[in-house]
Amino acid sequence: MSEPFQLSVAEAAGEIRQGNLSPVDLAQSLLARIDALDPSLKAWVTIDREEVLSEAKRREDELGQGGPKGPIHGVPVGLKDIYYTAGMLTACGSRINADFVPDYDATTVSRIKGAGGIILGKAVTTEFAMSDPSPAVNPWNAAHTPGGSSSGSSVAVAARMCAAALGSQTGGSTCRPAAYNGIVGLKPTYGRISRYGVVPVSWSLDTVGILVRTVADAAVMLQVLAGHDPQDPGCPDQPVPDYLEEMGRLNGPPRIGLIREFFYDQSTVEVRSHTDAAVEKLAEAGAIIQEISLPESFSSAHSCQRVVSNVECAAFHEESYRERADEFGPRIRSSIEVGMLIPSVRYVQAQRARRQFRVDMMAMVQQVDVVLMPGIQAPAPRDLNTTGNAMFQQPWTSSGLPSIVVPSGLAEDGLPLAIQLAGLPWDEGKLLAAAGWCESVLGVNLSPPDYS
Repeated sequence: MSEPFQLSVAEAAGEIRQGNLSPVDLAQSLLARIDALDPSLKAWVTIDREEVLSEAKRREDELGQGGPKGPIHGVPVGLKDIYYTAGMLTACGSRINADFVPDYDATTVSRIKGAGGIILGKAVTTEFAMSDPSPAVNPWNAAHTPGGSSSGSSVAVAARMCAAALGSQTGGSTCRPAAYNGIVGLKPTYGRISRYGVVPVSWSLDTVGILVRTVADAAVMLQVLAGHDPQDPGCPDQPVPDYLEEMGRLNGPPRIGLIREFFYDQSTVEVRSHTDAAVEKLAEAGAIIQEISLPESFSSAHSCQRVVSNVECAAFHEESYRERADEFGPRIRSSIEVGMLIPSVRYVQAQRARRQFRVDMMAMVQQVDVVLMPGIQAPAPRDLNTTGNAMFQQPWTSSGLPSIVVPSGLAEDGLPLAIQLAGLPWDEGKLLAAAGWCESVLGVNLSPPDYS
């Protein structure tokens, strides 16, 4: 068997169920990995080692008493530091929340625990999940940004400090850092996973994100987290299928809609060539490739997303800003100030345009099984003062459609590249099935050379 820290979610859970791996041994392996790597990678902000090991022992005892509680029994999971966790510091990367300790768990945290998972700790986030860079370091090259705002979560998964971590996406904060770090990032349908107990940026855009190393692990984690929550008004009562079963139902290669428009225009020559090569490989394996066009409403989608995000960010932080403006970082402060200046009429118009955009994007995706485009315009920028550009993820966040990035290879500079797939609302099963098929055909399994 591989070293415990190298195991995926599904592999670790399987070994634990079969009695081949102790939850305590897995936790100790991950904690040792963190001790060795995190001083340089800076992915974690809070880890209670005694609690992690104590919880692992409880999970071990439970196995002997009644078997596993759920599909991730004994598997430690990282949390972006915006998830309420009872008794654990939730600082949101900000001086404003530097001493904040919640007295209850976010719904997602409760579901992880209910499925037998262990909370490993809090991963570094940009300040309040906005654009001010975090201290986390890209494990592929320390001179390049790891992306954000789910920077620590992505770095931790890429460097094998945990097999799964939660992020969030308001623009591109799950899928972009996933692509920059060479891992799988899933942004489900808006409302598929409860955001109760997750510190918001924008109530009508925020989506819980899943960061893992395989598409199958994304399905496992979505199974644990998905479902109606009456405490989140944006989380409707939609049926939750068996995602792994739906992944296995794929009848032959998928019909893939290739979107070159906009995405190729904004990409480097290297990314365009790389994406074309990946698409050719998928076609050779039997995928039906159909080039499709974006709807007219796409032209204003990015502007509408920014209007909504800035206004709702300003609404959430209004009181803190009024009393402690100087303690906010420069970029989140700018977003709050811009949001306060946007007239209510413009906000309502942006929300109306978003509703039409969602309808138009659904009509586009309905032509095929999934749509495909580059995951990022270029490899992670050589600039630690940025988290990268979210323009390739924003359309899927603004429309609320599910999307996923899958590693597809390395650029000439040795940094990861990725493809991005998107599907219809509430149809994550089909999206995961197509992504898993692409993952298998491409055969790319990336690991930072110095952190393998």
